[in-house]
Parts: sequence; structure tokens; C-alpha cells
Amino acid sequence: MSSTPARIAVPDSARAQSATALPVPELPASVEELAAEAAVRLGWNGVVLPETVLMGRKVVVVAELIADAHAERVCVGATPEADRTTVSTWVWPEMEGRVPPSAVRIVGVLAVARHWRTGLASAVPFARFGNAAVVLPSSVAFSHDYLVNCLPRVRRYGVSVLLADTERDVTVDASGRNEQVPVEDTATTRWVNELVYEQVLATAS
Repeated sequence: MSSTPARIAVPDSARAQSATALPVPELPASVEELAAEAAVRLGWNGVVLPETVLMGRKVVVVAELIADAHAERVCVGATPEADRTTVSTWVWPEMEGRVPPSAVRIVGVLAVARHWRTGLASAVPFARFGNAAVVLPSSVAFSHDYLVNCLPRVRRYGVSVLLADTERDVTVDASGRNEQVPVEDTATTRWVNELVYEQVLATAS
């Protein structure tokens, strides 16, 4: 007896229909344009940086340069430090008073995505450190999946959701935490701060 598994014949028309039954919506504008508009809608004042990869997630950071701290670092030649191992030593007790001050304040982190699961996977890790939001195509708001699965999760994590329509108009659909959150000074937060500091200076130049 042959061990070949049985196959069910499926008409080409049915196969094509199933493949296009749930198309992934397109973004109506570039990531940079949508992120800039979202920052305005959320009242996030700061520099909207180009999309980058932080902690393995593609995000857009909105940050403010701390003028006094930046001036101090320029005076002593303390440029942004991107080496994570080096920065991890900055939080050791014996290093207190010997490391450069944080020169930027991260106002918020945005994830611009075509699907809410992708957006949340990128934004949620940063919700522990401050404000986080996702920008999605407005068409996702009409899906059962968005209403039943996405909205309860964003409320749980304090993440804001903004929807971008085909005319590129961005509106807030769900408000998360949107305030200045004290950030614990850890090896990870200091390292992320240094990466953002480096990006702010690169953008300014």
C-alpha cells in the first residue's frame, strides 16, 4: 500500500480567491511622513528621527536634545557611545560621577506598520520606558481581528493607535499613556539613549 498522503483537488479559482481574501493594506504614505504627522497628533515635541532598528525592532524615535548636557559633553569631548558593553559599565556604582550625562530625552517611540501585530511587536518593548504608539492603515479598523484582539492589547500596554486614511490624514483611534515618564537608568536605557543621541546629531548635521 502506498504511503503517499491523499491530496484534495482545489480549483485554481478557489485557490486564487483564498490567497486574496484578506489582503494586507498598504500604507498611504512613507513611514517618515506618517510618523511626523502622528507625532503632531500626539503632541510629541521633538525631532522625528528617521526609521531605525533598536533592540531588533524597526521604529521611529521622537527625541529632544538636552542643551546643557550636550554642551557639557561637547566641552569634554564625550561623543555618543554606541558600544553596548562600554555603556553597560556606566551604571556601576563606582562609575557614579565619572560618566557623561544623558544628552537627549526620548519623547516617544512610534512603529509604522501595515498590520497591528507587527506594529505592536515593535512598539510594546518601548512602552516600558516611555510613550509608545503605532500607526496603521485606517482600513484595519473595520476588521473583527482589530476590534477583538488589537484594542484590548493596546489598552493593556498603554500604547496609542493612530490610523492613516487614503488621504494621508492621521487620527488617534486609541489613546495610550502620553506623559513624561520617569525612566529608570539601566544599562539598556542608557545604551538606547546613546544610540538616539548619535542619531539626533547625525540628523542635525
